[in-house]
Amino acid sequence: MKVRATQAIMECLLEQEVDTVFGYPGGTILNLYDELYHYQDKIHHVLTAHEQGAAHAADGYARSTGKVGVCFATSGPGATNLTTGIATAYMDSSPVVFITCNVSEGLLGKDSFQEVDITGIAMPITKATYLVRDPQTIPDVMRQAFAVAATGRPGPVLIDFLKNVTFLNTMIDYEFIPWDQNRGTDSIRQLAVSHGLKAPEPDLGDIDTLVEMIAQSERPLLICGGGVVRGRADRQFRTFAENLDAPVAITVMGGGGFPGAHPLTTGMIGMHGSQASNVACNECDLLIAVGCRFSDRVALQPDTFASQAKIVHIDIDRSEIDKNVLTDHHIVGSAKRVLELLNQRLPQYQHTEWKEHILPLREKQPVEHGTDRLTPGQILDAIQQAAPQGSIVATDVGQHQMWSIQHFHFDYPGQLLTSGGFGTMGFGLGAAIGAKVGNPDKVVIHTTGDGCFRMNCHELATVEHYHLPIITVVFNNGTLGMVRQWQHLIYQEHYSETTLDRGPDFVKLAEAYGLKGRRVTNRAEMEQALQEALSCGCGYVIDCQVDMDEMVRPMVAGGAHITDFLLK
Repeated sequence: MKVRATQAIMECLLEQEVDTVFGYPGGTILNLYDELYHYQDKIHHVLTAHEQGAAHAADGYARSTGKVGVCFATSGPGATNLTTGIATAYMDSSPVVFITCNVSEGLLGKDSFQEVDITGIAMPITKATYLVRDPQTIPDVMRQAFAVAATGRPGPVLIDFLKNVTFLNTMIDYEFIPWDQNRGTDSIRQLAVSHGLKAPEPDLGDIDTLVEMIAQSERPLLICGGGVVRGRADRQFRTFAENLDAPVAITVMGGGGFPGAHPLTTGMIGMHGSQASNVACNECDLLIAVGCRFSDRVALQPDTFASQAKIVHIDIDRSEIDKNVLTDHHIVGSAKRVLELLNQRLPQYQHTEWKEHILPLREKQPVEHGTDRLTPGQILDAIQQAAPQGSIVATDVGQHQMWSIQHFHFDYPGQLLTSGGFGTMGFGLGAAIGAKVGNPDKVVIHTTGDGCFRMNCHELATVEHYHLPIITVVFNNGTLGMVRQWQHLIYQEHYSETTLDRGPDFVKLAEAYGLKGRRVTNRAEMEQALQEALSCGCGYVIDCQVDMDEMVRPMVAGGAHITDFLLK
């Protein structure tokens, strides 16, 4: 049947079961927003304070729900404001479809008002980009974009519509095809072949080889990476770990892929990894990494990484194999499918002696008592005691991020939302908004630093307008804490441009946005503020006064051996 081109775009969103969009309107995308007006009973739009906030919100929605996030923005600066959010999603393999509109065909390439080649800009930080010149291609492009974003290794996709494509008098042929059926259309099948979208079926010979390697191992170690979380393979991974009876180290992106309080968990691995995880990596004879890309924050010194071990890499993306660390064996396939096949073949093992050597090295994160000053451990312990089990935690980037990941136990995929690959300051509040919109029954806590919060605090307007009871906890130490820590340890205490001796007053800022806030200086005040925040039913900012010389422990310097701790 004949429909408006903009109507086809909305119907294609409904095909993909999209019910929420984050965005910010502007001139070139007005035709799309005019159509959205007629779909407001079917598609809920969340208007953020800034396009970057919309990008992070769509990303947080995707990570926490397992669905594809959707974000709208206009041309020019609207589109370029998305790029940090696109790159954040790309580095952490989060499925988001970004929809922008550009100037009309006749104005393209003429440096027209708010014109920018956003498909060219976004190409290196997306799985695919589409510049739509022909309105008749809209259904195929929309279906392909969602298939690309969600299939195989997930990631962001950008669609840029020329404005003349969205003119309200433009009519096209369109037939509604539910998403579970349009995956079987010819165009999607061809796309799956040409783009390698379908996760490859693991080679059974490779599976059997790993089973034999496990049988010969006395000191196995597992690494739970972000692929376990993105692939929702947490149950299969837990079964594998328990059958193998091996210690499990967890990357930053792997938080929630394996229960943080499980008896086999050794904690974070890498630069701020636990002694147990880093020593186990150094002394194991078989290292099996699942969905982990061996970044420079994990394999700090690739040449000596797990030097006593045979290294096995399981990943859905063949390009990750041997990219950073050379492996002795690898299996290409989705984490869930590979683990299912392994679990069918794996007997129950007992590695008692190895566990008795490694597991006692686990150090509990310190919670200082008997002091009037407020410490990071006290803040996080108070949150853990007060917040319901299973609360979602969104972090920004820096010391508070590492403290949060070290202290909290994440038990399911999507419980931890953090920018691991791109390290995006300003990610947290937008991600928390997306998580709360996608999980209205969950308590959502946003941990941040005073440096990070300055980069996204304008999204408190979004929190207030949509009545989102997000609790923002600011680790306010008056400095760019992680950078200062490096300056202290490595740069001879040259504290160049890291002291934040300036506003705003975060409590007054919260109140200015119509929210509640409280400044706390000790454990008792922190506990009182949390109880008020959990019961008030609105957004709440807790400004925690922390000493600027608090440090993240342990720490290994970049490029150093994984057990060469600067701090323990």
